Amino acid sequence: MKNQLFAALLATACLPAAATPTLLMPDRVWDGEAMHSGWQVLVANGRIVAAGPNVDAPADAQRITLAGQTLLPGFIEGHSHLLLHPYDKTPWDDQVLKESEAYRVARAVGHARATLMAGFTTVRDLGTEGAGTADVGLKRAINEGWVLGPRMIIATKAIVAPGSYAPKNDAWAVPQGAEEADGPSLVSAVRRQIGAGADVVKLYGDYRWRPGEGSRPTFSQAELTAAAAAAHDAGRQVAVHANTAEAMRRASNAGVDVIEHGGEGDAATFALMARNKTALCPTLAAGDAIARYRGWNGQEPAPADIQQDRAAFRLAMKAGVPICMGGDVGVYAHGENAREMLLMGQAGMSNAGVLTAATAGNARHFGLADRGRVIAGLLADLVAVSGDPLANLKAVTAVRFVMKGGEVVRRD
Repeated sequence: MKNQLFAALLATACLPAAATPTLLMPDRVWDGEAMHSGWQVLVANGRIVAAGPNVDAPADAQRITLAGQTLLPGFIEGHSHLLLHPYDKTPWDDQVLKESEAYRVARAVGHARATLMAGFTTVRDLGTEGAGTADVGLKRAINEGWVLGPRMIIATKAIVAPGSYAPKNDAWAVPQGAEEADGPSLVSAVRRQIGAGADVVKLYGDYRWRPGEGSRPTFSQAELTAAAAAAHDAGRQVAVHANTAEAMRRASNAGVDVIEHGGEGDAATFALMARNKTALCPTLAAGDAIARYRGWNGQEPAPADIQQDRAAFRLAMKAGVPICMGGDVGVYAHGENAREMLLMGQAGMSNAGVLTAATAGNARHFGLADRGRVIAGLLADLVAVSGDPLANLKAVTAVRFVMKGGEVVRRD
């Protein structure tokens, strides 16, 4: 009996999107860039067929009323680590050194499900942090229907300069959380990660050389430029971890697509990024979480690091830098991805700006032309929340309905 049930579950998990059309009838629809009252959305064969007022649906269409709810494109998480879990439970070093890859993958299955249930139908997962290419297998399992989770854009192993990353040990060499490479071997590492399955190449443009030190640039301008060119030749985007203004300048001048964090960016650096159309993924939630782990109770005045992150974010917006929504989730709990959206709003971005960043904006910045909007022809990755997030951004945490590829995966 158990084997029959398991077989039935697997068969259901692997089914393609239902051919029977579905008409979604919410109170309003955020199409990725604007809010519309009274719209309906027709879905069939995993795609959006029509969206607008008074949609003409076939007689046999399943009708789902989403009373009091706003329908949006599925949220896109711009900076995730599904192979990590919150640092206040298990320090990063212990996860990398003491947890087996099998254990981390098993946990990641739960993380993937929690992410999808929170309305995030796509994640850009920026490095396995010591778990090799486990993200390749996780992505495949999700795509084949064995695991419930979001669509994944993966980086496999991030790439770091030798000696700059972690864990560190004075007595002997220990496994690292990323691949070490520099000079001519950096281009080889980029190509190696792409060959292993990377959709995006992740580089660490700066880091702390020793514990207690501040971050410093780790790759030269020539190294970053060569690495970015190799990735772009292979049709892959490049994401660069950079907090210092100098590393950010080098990354932007190298032509990378997205800079992650950017907490020490100044007005001149953000002006350069705006001219080069280099996007910023500010990851405000990661800094907020770490400050709380260290004892901050959330009251103002916030710690200096938090204030610096907020100030940099505002400078980036003022300069016209393209802004991604991504919180570095894994530092904090998967499924709480919307924390970043709320912090972006609190730091000064309009509610409309936040909603766009998490949907159409991320789709545009990551080159995902098949999602991020509620438009005919795109993937039917949709989420509905109670209330109106344009009026009250906290509504993004009140997820009541999730559809991925035309299949309803959550309906409260």
